[in-house]
Amino acid sequence: MRPILYVVVSGLIGLVIGYVIRRMIAEARIASAEQMARKIIEEAKKDAEAAKREAMVEAKEELHKLRSDLERENRERRLELQRLERRLSQKEEFLERKTELLERKEEAVSRREKELERVTNEVNELRQKQIAELERISGLSTEDAKKLLMAQIEAETEQEALALVKSIESRAKEEAEKRARDIISLAIHRCAADHTAEATVSVVPLPGDEMKGRIIGREGRNIRTLENLTGVDLIIDDTPEAVILSGFDPIRREIARVALQKLIQDGRIHPARIEEMVQKAQKEVDNQIKEEGEEAAIAAGVHGLHPELIKLLGRLKFRTSYGQNVLKHSIEVAHLAGAMAAEIGADAQVAKKAGLLHDIGKGVDHEVEGPHVQIGVNLLKKYKETPEVIHAVEAHHGDVEPTTPEAFLVAAADAISASRPGARRETLEAYIKRLEKLEEIADSFEGVEKAYAIQAGREIRIMVKPEKIDDVAAQKLAREVAKKVESELEYPGQIKVTVVRETRAVDYAK
Repeated sequence: MRPILYVVVSGLIGLVIGYVIRRMIAEARIASAEQMARKIIEEAKKDAEAAKREAMVEAKEELHKLRSDLERENRERRLELQRLERRLSQKEEFLERKTELLERKEEAVSRREKELERVTNEVNELRQKQIAELERISGLSTEDAKKLLMAQIEAETEQEALALVKSIESRAKEEAEKRARDIISLAIHRCAADHTAEATVSVVPLPGDEMKGRIIGREGRNIRTLENLTGVDLIIDDTPEAVILSGFDPIRREIARVALQKLIQDGRIHPARIEEMVQKAQKEVDNQIKEEGEEAAIAAGVHGLHPELIKLLGRLKFRTSYGQNVLKHSIEVAHLAGAMAAEIGADAQVAKKAGLLHDIGKGVDHEVEGPHVQIGVNLLKKYKETPEVIHAVEAHHGDVEPTTPEAFLVAAADAISASRPGARRETLEAYIKRLEKLEEIADSFEGVEKAYAIQAGREIRIMVKPEKIDDVAAQKLAREVAKKVESELEYPGQIKVTVVRETRAVDYAK
């Protein structure tokens, strides 16, 4: 037990000694650390004092700099304020001087106004005295003198104006006529269309007079069948080897002509065969109408037409106006209008199309009521033609006022084509009535001694009384007669109005 006790005691003593030694060592380390901490704190205090001194120095320097900048800026502002005060002072002085000057000017103007008012009053008084003196001397009142003076001035002005108008019109006419002649002659030269004069009846040749009896048939049944199916009258008279077809509708007349020719060639003429041939003729004429319309469009150089318009164009092949074939007339108008449009820089394509379609209403005017112009306009609107073309068609007879160059050209081309020598035929009665109406219009004006329609109604020559109509009034009379003719008379082409004033001086040597 003792050895164990010794060991235990020895261990405890060792533990105590070790604890004491470790504590002494720890205390020594703590004391060293405390000494080092105090040293560090002292050094830190010294560094802080140094940094504080440096910061204070820097702050003082910055403060000094800011104070210097503020002082400099204040000096500059004081100088700027001083300059502004001097400028304001100068402006005030300038405004004061200007105000004084304006006041002096106002006073001067006021004095002048008073002087002017005084002078005006004196002038008015003198004027009233002069007017009273003039009225006393002339024996006329102021209103009478004004009327007399205005009448004299009006007469003189009218004479001068008429003379000026005459001179301007003369120069303008010379230039316009020369240019128009060049353009129209060139257009007509390019379009050398044949004259046409077609009748309103069709003649069908026969191989012999015995064919007339076969066409009539037993108790006239064949001729009645043909007339009922075609709506055309067959005239079988003493004309050798010929049958005349007469009908109001030219297309029906053409169908009857084709059907009759087929029957003559076939030789079998009876009601059933007549009905068959009329149906075939109807198809042939329909095809011919379409082909004629297409050929007309190609000949006129017009493309893009509606198929129905093509067919209506083809129908014009069988339509005449005063003996002139309407389709040939339309093609000619298209060429003339297009050529003139190209010369003056207008739209030649619009002019051509409007010229070709201007009489399209005549293709159905036997079937639709109304003037052919309005019918044509309605058709063009229906088939979606352009407004320019529709306007030119609508204006070609003056139903509306032309507003485009193409409309004027189509109307001119229509008149040229219709008025060419031999282009159309007119009945003698209508021709004589037109000439009489032309002379009647001229005789209705005061100062006219006699009027003569000459050149087949293309010119009216007016003899005037020289003591009533002077040279200037003669020019005015010609213009007024022309306007009245335009408004009251229908005629193809144009009519020249010539006023002749003659003064004769006669004396005798004795």
